[in-house]
Amino acid sequence: MSWEEQLFALFDDLEGQAEALYDAEREAEVADRSRAEYQHVTLASRLMASLDTEVGLEVVGLGAIRGELHRVNAEWCLLAARAQEWIVPLSAVSAVRDASPRSVPEVAWSPLTRLGLGSALRRLAEAGEGCLVHLADGSRHEARFTRVGADFVEATGDHGATMLISFARLAAVQSRTIR
Repeated sequence: MSWEEQLFALFDDLEGQAEALYDAEREAEVADRSRAEYQHVTLASRLMASLDTEVGLEVVGLGAIRGELHRVNAEWCLLAARAQEWIVPLSAVSAVRDASPRSVPEVAWSPLTRLGLGSALRRLAEAGEGCLVHLADGSRHEARFTRVGADFVEATGDHGATMLISFARLAAVQSRTIR
């Protein structure tokens, strides 16, 4: 082998080593960026990727419920289980089982998903439908919603008494029939 061939072989070897070092460094950088970007993934975006599949929710003050995820919003989700629907504020969800490993960013959501918890509860109030209201402290009330405010719902309880229920303490609203 001539000295020129040896020199080119040396340059090829050095170039290969540099390329391997660059690839290793880039791989670590991509992994680091991927971990950093995950901080922008929300529970709602993971649930959005799980639409129309069966999931299990652990709800504060209520426990486990399982059903098909029909709607998701940044504030709440709608779960259909047996002959009932559950409106669950995401603030009351402590754990989710069997969710999709993917997520759907909010920019890709339908404009209808921007309707807040008040809109979902207004639908129940307009229907005049009785429901079981579960609160974060574990208590529950049979009620019919009459009006919905900015951060509370007005309901008529078992004995005709009016009560105001804060959205912040609401764990879930259980309807009696599936629509």
